[in-house]
Amino acid sequence: MDLKNQKRMAAEILKCGENRVWIDPDKIEDVAECITRADVRTAIASGVIKAKPKSGTSYGRIRYAKGQKAKGKRKGPGSRKGTDNARVPDKRRWISTIRPIREELKQLRADGKITPSAYRLYYRRAKGGVYKNRRNLRMHMINAGHLKEEEEN
Repeated sequence: MDLKNQKRMAAEILKCGENRVWIDPDKIEDVAECITRADVRTAIASGVIKAKPKSGTSYGRIRYAKGQKAKGKRKGPGSRKGTDNARVPDKRRWISTIRPIREELKQLRADGKITPSAYRLYYRRAKGGVYKNRRNLRMHMINAGHLKEEEEN
């Protein structure tokens, strides 16, 4: 049975797409006899014709991906769009390098482990980018003989 017209009319009345129109499979003969809009409205009122619910977007995959990214996964070269500088600007990278080094220098000076002149020397070198991290700074100090306590350990 061709119910194209009935489906079209029902879609207009229900204000939905034709794909969302549901016709009761047991009452197909009754729907086939619905010729006018009034007949279709009656069928809708009696529950023979209904609008299927809208199907939403499943967020399951998105939630999974977010969980993976929270663990630090999915960040390889194939997932990267910007340059390294766009992802972590040079300034941010420099800040995260220099702050701990300067903190270490201040702590060593405050504890009296290095002289103020040594502090100034290493501060200037740190500013010039000589040291990669705290450990690298301490190694340089020990090798130069500026850090006495560390040599004995």
